[in-house]
Amino acid sequence: MKLIQNLFRFVHCTMALLFACAALLLIAIGARMGWDTVAAGFDGAAALGIIEAVGLVAAAVVALQIAETIVEEEVIRDADISAPTRVRRFLSRFFVVVIVALAIEGLVATFKALHEDPTQLVYAAVLLIAVGVLLAAWGYFVRMNGMAEKLEPEAMAEAKSEDEKLK
Repeated sequence: MKLIQNLFRFVHCTMALLFACAALLLIAIGARMGWDTVAAGFDGAAALGIIEAVGLVAAAVVALQIAETIVEEEVIRDADISAPTRVRRFLSRFFVVVIVALAIEGLVATFKALHEDPTQLVYAAVLLIAVGVLLAAWGYFVRMNGMAEKLEPEAMAEAKSEDEKLK
């Protein structure tokens, strides 16, 4: 059984490494795009290029946060993700990353549509509405989470004690 657990830990480490590499590549591509855009001149097209570069960097943040979450939850803590408190904390952390990244992508899509193809504004608006719905769902989740933590304070204390491994 220990061999299987070590195998899973290795697979998680590999996945985290791949996410981190993807994040670094996206950062490099975004930086290159931004640099090339600024080198071409300061105009409306440059603004759009910078906005697209920001979108790439936002995607890099998501990839890096996923890598960090995998390492912290599955490798360092070696946590049992089936524990309800752990699941709630993991989902809350994941929601934050996804909502912020989608909001940035929605803004990028809005600016791009305004300057290139106004018919695409509908899609940008739908994306931003979806972000609002996700944000409301996350708020509801956090509220219900607080109630659940009151019902199982010992599980929350155990989850917090696992955080000491990260310090």
